Amino acid sequence: MNKLFSLILVFSFLTFACTKEKTYLYEVNPVTVEQDGANKNNLKSDFEFISIAYSDLFGTTISRDDLVDLSLAYASFGDRKLVEDMIIRNFLNSSSVNIPTSTQMRSDIPQFISDTYGKLFNRAPNEFESWYVVNLIENDMSITSEIVYYSFMTSNEYRYY
Repeated sequence: MNKLFSLILVFSFLTFACTKEKTYLYEVNPVTVEQDGANKNNLKSDFEFISIAYSDLFGTTISRDDLVDLSLAYASFGDRKLVEDMIIRNFLNSSSVNIPTSTQMRSDIPQFISDTYGKLFNRAPNEFESWYVVNLIENDMSITSEIVYYSFMTSNEYRYY
């Protein structure tokens, strides 16, 4: 009787324990996710960075002498980010800089952000970028158009084209 019971027990284990696992197949299309600005892989040279930044802020080309002077200062200092920061700050502090005023910025913030992305990054902002920057400006009255331009122009994306 014990053998018969053992045999039935072993047979039932083999029958129920050896069932094949179900395989589920989800038909999902593969999607490659990339950041819009991440496709820029050409680093601007020192001359390009200075001349493009000048053109973006003043609406005209930089003089040859000014470009050479700034390039020498740029090349002679070891910390490139610090020099970029100083150049952008110097340009933004000029009285002849050609950017929208803070009043103009606040009158139509989404349009200002769209125009700024187009001018400085040569692309339109994605939905999240637009929402984030608009929300940031609307909730902080101390943010000026100069601060927005400064933050965009000292970003890593501005350094590439």
